[in-house]
Amino acid sequence: MQQIQDQRKKKVLVSCFKQIGRCTVSCILVLLTQFALTLVPHFFPASSLLVQLTLSVVVLVFVLGLGRWCRRIVGVYASAPALVFFNIIFIWAVYIFIARQAIPYFISIVFNIEVTLLILGVCSILSSDPGLVTHGSSDANKLIETKAFGVEAHNKGSALLKRVRYCKSCKAYIKGFDHHCPAFGNCIGQNNYVLFIILLAGFLTTEASYIVCSSQFSRGSWILGGTWFETDLAGSLVVSTMLFSLLQVTWGCSSHGICIVYASTSGLTNG
Repeated sequence: MQQIQDQRKKKVLVSCFKQIGRCTVSCILVLLTQFALTLVPHFFPASSLLVQLTLSVVVLVFVLGLGRWCRRIVGVYASAPALVFFNIIFIWAVYIFIARQAIPYFISIVFNIEVTLLILGVCSILSSDPGLVTHGSSDANKLIETKAFGVEAHNKGSALLKRVRYCKSCKAYIKGFDHHCPAFGNCIGQNNYVLFIILLAGFLTTEASYIVCSSQFSRGSWILGGTWFETDLAGSLVVSTMLFSLLQVTWGCSSHGICIVYASTSGLTNG
């Protein structure tokens, strides 16, 4: 018995160290990516927005490729949910310590509330139950019967099979399965697809708000009184995070918009 308990403790410790390692790699990768993006407005300040966006994509592809190469050597991979979380925190920190100076008080309160709700939403969907079919539940028993009795049972349980699907990532059956979302580290199913839609809309709204705030800061003269290094660093961070948010919004309006429509349709058909 003691040996079994020791093995369980060892597994828990190994799992914790792996999670800490993945979060550390994710944090380093986010910092490397965000500071690499500051090179675009630093060296091409007079370029058009389209040119800066194109260069930002090139920088992102290069850094991500370098990150994959380094992770293969180290053997520790980043966590997609941690990448999402640390990117939010980084942009929020740039806003609080730099861009907030040029933003009206009321708009600043609204933006901070948006980010807070976004973080709470991410934490909620990470721990949410998408509709897991647990062993011993009525859905699980029907699913077992359907598999056991072949065609006739399949015909009787066809409605169930349309609603319950197997996720290879989670290795579990999910009611109302839509897809497995790597960014949130969870399946999107019957119980959390509404939260998923709200969260996607929250991401787009918060990023759009940050673009407006950072644009207002960039047009202002709040950083002109600092030293050359402070002005250059502050301005580059605000512009680079604005470019990053623009890319996120552009990508989100296409792929996430499709996800919202598809998830809504799935919810109507599976409900």
